Amino acid sequence: MNSISPNLNVMIKASEKASKILIRDFGEVEKLQVSKKGPKDFVTNADLKTEKILIEELKKAKPHFSIISEENGVENNKDKKNTWIIDPIDGTINFLHGIPHFAISIALKSNDEIISGLVFDPIKNEMFYAEKNNGAYFNNQRIRVSKKREIDSCLFATGSKAENELDLPHRKSGCAALDMAYVASGRYDGYYQKNLNLWDIAAGIILIKEAGGLLNEIDLSINENIKIIASSADINAKLLKKLGNF
Repeated sequence: MNSISPNLNVMIKASEKASKILIRDFGEVEKLQVSKKGPKDFVTNADLKTEKILIEELKKAKPHFSIISEENGVENNKDKKNTWIIDPIDGTINFLHGIPHFAISIALKSNDEIISGLVFDPIKNEMFYAEKNNGAYFNNQRIRVSKKREIDSCLFATGSKAENELDLPHRKSGCAALDMAYVASGRYDGYYQKNLNLWDIAAGIILIKEAGGLLNEIDLSINENIKIIASSADINAKLLKKLGNF
């Protein structure tokens, strides 16, 4: 086990605690598919409950840090230099349909830089995390981006609307946080998407960087309409060429 910072340790514990509720709620989703009310309100409720636990746990450890979260918005506290960025369920549509592909995402932004990030897939029990200058890890094993050099043998992830389906082998998984984690661990060779929110991708940014990948410049002072193009260094130029003015 590599040595991790106290902040990352808090993030891991918070995500594990919140995930217990998510796992239980996910088990209920299938029963709800047949009810008149439908699962939509239920998922919103699961989102809020998960977020509440995450915020409570993070605040216990760092009461003064600011917070940006999907449901709660921006909460400026005494410490404005350090901000938790939280997405309680990234991949809610998958969750809603009983598809086990969603994740809790937590990142820590310090002085306009993401310094640690965690993406936890509770159903598969897969945890990806990274800290600045300390590498990226998957369930305690060091991870690196893919080593492929030919674009035709690659598989990319996207989530964009099919306005201009690009001539690239790609998948749409419905979970940006896991797409980025999968790029960091070499499962996908790259990721491109527009119109993202900061909480979808904050943890993924540090995961990919620390796994040796490249990303476009991202302005962390804005919370929405973010564009991401990420891949290994080996394939980056070829991917950018294919994407053109994506």
